Amino acid sequence: MMRLIDRALRLTVFIEECDTWRHRPLVAEIVHRAHQAGLAGASVFRGVEGYGASTVIHAYRLLSVKQDLPLAIVIADEEERIRRFLPTVKELVTEGLVIVEEVEVVRVGQTHADAV
Repeated sequence: MMRLIDRALRLTVFIEECDTWRHRPLVAEIVHRAHQAGLAGASVFRGVEGYGASTVIHAYRLLSVKQDLPLAIVIADEEERIRRFLPTVKELVTEGLVIVEEVEVVRVGQTHADAV
């Protein structure tokens, strides 16, 4: 079963694996804050190689103790909810890239809400 839900916004936050917020991994803080805010869901994707504004290339190195790989945190929800969450992201992310784009949401299969 596939059904178009509506238009929504996708928030993508690009950071590095070693980024922290108050001695805690930044990626975990963003995901937990999104969960607390009641956003529909968040997924984290680890890149194998990349660079950003610093122009330093970050890549997986087999013999390296410290891995500083690029991460992408992707969150999609209704426009109002994403816009309400943006100040939190701005508070947490001091260096990185934040992209907000309009998307169409299509649900496939049975959702948790449908099962209840």
